Amino acid sequence: MFGFKKNKAALADEALYAPVSGQLIPLEEVSDPVFSGKIMGDGFAVEPSSDQVVSPATGRISMVQGHAIGITREDGLEILLHLGIDTVSLNGVPFELDVKVGTTVKGGDRLGKVDWHQVEVAGLEKTTMVLITNTADRLEKIEINYGDVALGERVGQALSK
Repeated sequence: MFGFKKNKAALADEALYAPVSGQLIPLEEVSDPVFSGKIMGDGFAVEPSSDQVVSPATGRISMVQGHAIGITREDGLEILLHLGIDTVSLNGVPFELDVKVGTTVKGGDRLGKVDWHQVEVAGLEKTTMVLITNTADRLEKIEINYGDVALGERVGQALSK
């Protein structure tokens, strides 16, 4: 009975977390214009220095593809974790994702790992994006602290309308 309130509060988490260790940068600095132009939504990017991947937000897993994971927060914000640039072409090979659609995760929970060496060998960039895909409809405000980040570190927050 008391656990339900605790769970509800945990799901209402508005924080954003580093999905990988590395250098957190503004989306505008990403080489791909789809991301840097915020066509897929506002957010941030990380130049990864680790192969472990954790959830950038608290919510329910809504989509799992080889290179991307969708998370829907309780407030309706839709978060997309996109691992690398143009990595869809790798057909999921360097990605070992441990989550399934419908699973509830907290920010910082393990999602899987990436073999970044395979991404580099394919001539692709490792830049990892965290995007709010329904920015226009649902995002009120986003605040991000840029710089070096550790895996699962709180890096900011996104507030919904």
